[in-house]
This record gives sequence, structure tokens and C-alpha cells, in this order.
Amino acid sequence: MAKRQNVELMVGAFVALGLVALFFLAMKVSNLSLSAGGEGYVLTARFTNVGSLKVRAPVTMAGVRIGRVESLRFDKTTYMAVVTMRVDAGIDAIPEDTFANIFTSGLLGEQYIGLEPGGSTDYLQDGGEIAHTQSALVLEQMIGQFLFKKAGESG
Repeated sequence: MAKRQNVELMVGAFVALGLVALFFLAMKVSNLSLSAGGEGYVLTARFTNVGSLKVRAPVTMAGVRIGRVESLRFDKTTYMAVVTMRVDAGIDAIPEDTFANIFTSGLLGEQYIGLEPGGSTDYLQDGGEIAHTQSALVLEQMIGQFLFKKAGESG
């Protein structure tokens, strides 16, 4: 009887560990984490269209995640989306003429911000703004432009 109880206890512990592992996997896949994430410095960028960019989306440079999107808001005076991002404290030499693009990754269409460094010797500081941006490509607009162009060629 004691042997059966030990086996049941081991199976229960194994199932509990599996559930914990699934929880952490789900947190990783959904870009959530248990850390507060208050380290680093804040940069902003203005885009005419952010597509489906979401808070906590990655901010990358050369394919390496260097931060996360902290907030998205609409500026009523310029009619643009203002993206606030938190960059890791160790990345402290981003040139002022850096270019920010909104890219799509994967089949599910998750969007992220990709930074391309410029050649300036002056660097962005906490609270700085990235002036050069490229908005998200909207598939429906691209298809519409293609069809409009084809219709113009045939007529």
C-alpha cells in the first residue's frame, strides 16, 4: 500500500511540474513576464499607422531584442500614433538619427519595432524622440494599390 501511495505522489508531482512549465511557456509566448521591468530608459517615436502593434511588443536592433513597447497613444494635434518604448539600460549608445520601422514577424503577424542605427556621434538620451520612422505596412492597402495599378494599365 505504501508503494502505491509513493507512485501516486510522484505522478502528482510530475503533473504539477508539467503545469508550471506550461504556465511559463505561455508567459514567454505571450510576451509577458513576472519581472517589473522598470530598468532602462524611455524613447518615443511617432508613426502615421502602427497597424496591430501592441504594448509589450519587442523593440529590436540587428535582430536582437533591446527593449519593449511601453505604451501607445494617439496625438490629437498631429493625428499620429505616439509609441513609447523602454530600452534596456545596457544599450546606451543609440545614434540620434536612428530609423524606427514597424515590422511583422512570423505567420501570426505579430508586429515589433526594428531600429536601424544612423551614423550620428550624438546619442539619444532618456526621454528622447526618434525622428525618422516608417509606419506598418497594411496588407489591404497594398492589395488595393496593386489592383488600382492593374486596372489603370488595362484601361
